[in-house]
Amino acid sequence: MIIAVVDGMGGGIGAQIVTQLRQELPLEVEILALGTNAIATDKMMKAKANRGASGENAIRVSINLADFILAPIGVVIPNSMMGEITPAIAEAVASARGHKLLLPINQPHFEIVGIEWKALTKQISAAIEVIRQALAGAAI
Repeated sequence: MIIAVVDGMGGGIGAQIVTQLRQELPLEVEILALGTNAIATDKMMKAKANRGASGENAIRVSINLADFILAPIGVVIPNSMMGEITPAIAEAVASARGHKLLLPINQPHFEIVGIEWKALTKQISAAIEVIRQALAGAAI
């Protein structure tokens, strides 16, 4: 199983996601760090992702390798993350074959309503539980 973690800007959220994935899932699960920039990718690699790539084309090419895509919701909204999410990145992620697990993190230019606020670690844990259930189902 391959999990793509997509993040931008400083890569802090992506690094937290990768760290929790590494702590909670078997080592056989491959984590692919896809950053909108090299800083984000580097931070996710330091958190122990297996492979990483940076930039729009790398994300567009690599995103379809993933069975699951775990990222802040902004990755499917063009021009979010201070413009780092290009329309092409947003479309590639939204159209990717993998199951998308998007964390409801507000951006300055949009707000997500109707969702109960939870700490980021709890949001990530909920996403990991979905993956864990898929892993259990695949083992049957």
